[in-house]
Amino acid sequence: MVLLNLFDTHAHLNTDTFDSSVDEVIARAKEAGVGGIAVIGIDVETSRRACELAKSYPGYLHAVVGIQPNSAAEAAENDFEVIQELAEQPGVVGIGETGLDCYWDDTPIEMQHEFFQQHLDFAVERSLPVVIHMRESCSLIIDQLRSQSSLPPTVMHSFTGNLDEARACLDLGCMISFAGMVTFKKSMDLREVAAMVPEDRLLVETDSPYLSPEPLRGRRPNEPARVEHTLRCLAEVRKVSPESLAETTTANARRFFRI
Repeated sequence: MVLLNLFDTHAHLNTDTFDSSVDEVIARAKEAGVGGIAVIGIDVETSRRACELAKSYPGYLHAVVGIQPNSAAEAAENDFEVIQELAEQPGVVGIGETGLDCYWDDTPIEMQHEFFQQHLDFAVERSLPVVIHMRESCSLIIDQLRSQSSLPPTVMHSFTGNLDEARACLDLGCMISFAGMVTFKKSMDLREVAAMVPEDRLLVETDSPYLSPEPLRGRRPNEPARVEHTLRCLAEVRKVSPESLAETTTANARRFFRI
């Protein structure tokens, strides 16, 4: 089998799950053809760890720093200032993950909107791309993005919206990224969305350690080497070769993160 040229645009190698196994996980990713990984922060602690990992594996791991909506309620008063400082570290390529979450009830929605706005404003100021968390909140996110006078480059990570929401996100200039959920047997509607996203707007991710793709669904932890399964699923529904789609999505990732 031909080794694909892959890029995992969203992985949480900065969590406790991978504390003692980062070297092994990266070795397996490289063996699977993964040429780069974006390590995503969800709070100050994991954002710091993302920066540390980017320094330890320069040119291979790339840090994204931010406060995820479910972490916002627990953030200290100056935590976003810390994120702004971390954004200046070598190897930081984006802001996030940020956005809105209407599935969990960890943070009041008003506070989520405020934190999301802070991330957007800072990203515009620093010309950095933004990684957006959108669990059961796509319409609210679209409304907030539409209200902006200017937008940074954005990606809707682990996209789970419908066709109309995908079209609205594309109209706003967003990239659309798919994780293992698109491979699940009951995800026919999501695969329909994946088939229509323009080639230059498509990204692929694992969201490690979550969302292991078929045929490894339910096997935790998920890890970047498994992004190949999601890529092959996307290639099948788009009726293109895995090799060509891997090249395209990797080029898209490097362009989006300016790597």
